[in-house]
Amino acid sequence: MLSVLQALQQVLSHAQPREPLNLQASDALGYVLAEDIACDLDSPPWDKALMDGYAVQAADVNAPGVKLRLLEEVTAGKVATQEVTSGTCTRIMTGAPLPRGADAVVVIESTTAAGEQIEMQQPARPEQNLLRQGASMRQGEVVLAAGSVLRPIEIGLLAEVGRALVSVIRRPTVAILSTGDELVPAAETPRGGQIRNSNGPLLAALVTAVGATPVPLGIARDNSAELEAKIAAGLAHDVLLLSGGVSAGVLDLVPQALASQGVRQVFHNVDLKPGKPLWFGASDKTVVFGLPGNPVSTLVCFKLFVQPALRKLAGEAGRVAPLVRTAVLREDFHQRSARETYFPARLEQEQATPLAWQGSADLRSLAKANALLRLAGGERHYAAGESVEVIDL
Repeated sequence: MLSVLQALQQVLSHAQPREPLNLQASDALGYVLAEDIACDLDSPPWDKALMDGYAVQAADVNAPGVKLRLLEEVTAGKVATQEVTSGTCTRIMTGAPLPRGADAVVVIESTTAAGEQIEMQQPARPEQNLLRQGASMRQGEVVLAAGSVLRPIEIGLLAEVGRALVSVIRRPTVAILSTGDELVPAAETPRGGQIRNSNGPLLAALVTAVGATPVPLGIARDNSAELEAKIAAGLAHDVLLLSGGVSAGVLDLVPQALASQGVRQVFHNVDLKPGKPLWFGASDKTVVFGLPGNPVSTLVCFKLFVQPALRKLAGEAGRVAPLVRTAVLREDFHQRSARETYFPARLEQEQATPLAWQGSADLRSLAKANALLRLAGGERHYAAGESVEVIDL
């Protein structure tokens, strides 16, 4: 049986980034760049003032009390018409182009004006309160590399360098199929032997939170013809997620139905609790996960395997695996499973409290969790105050 790490490596080897598409930069938030972005102009495009004040020659203002003759005023969006020479100054606003001849800006709060005479109350030094042309970036310089995730900051930078249209990696579409004769939609009242389908909405929300596009396919009953028909529809997408039908029960028909539709099994079962029955395979264009039917198992398998795959498919090669960090146990905990275990916990101020969790069907307790304890397989007692690994939810 594969370890969690071995299974993740197999999953990622089959998840290759999708093809690029062109988007308006304003619509590209959260996407991954498929191209390098170069600056089309120097930034700033001219020497500019960083403060409201007076553009001067610093050598003139070598002591308090120096008086300079005012030439003109330059506001943002305007250009000076006169050169600053010794004994003169130009009033300038933040962002305005620096006049020729000036090499410093004295802030307005450090001056006193009397008509055209401006008294400097503090000495000036060369280059103060100004930014030279191209100091931020030069024309032709690559400012965003392919593979960058486009946050709001990058959207602003794209606008600054004149890129209204960008090439990005297409986000994957994810078909979601819940299986089982016992399932009914959330709006229905279950009758004897039935339960509501919680995995479908859970998976759709998880897919959306990662930035991919969910495509719910509803519920497939436990018969081969219906399963195969809905699996065929799911294989039109980048990823197919099935929940249930992958254990060893009489009606666990998913692996056989997938094989009949040309999906090749890569592995079945992982040394993991909860989530041992995980099935993974691939067709020519689709990666397929057969997730266990219990909701906590579904969530754990999604966080450990599906989410990394979706991120890699979307081009996010730099941050695919879940972030594991350490916390301190708030109370004693006894680990009994021989398998690597992911146990729901509440994390507050870097202290983790294991929850009173009733097993992989206990979705209510999971709703109280904001983290999973990651515990190595094998029976062991953990004492309060001991460091443990956690994954944020």
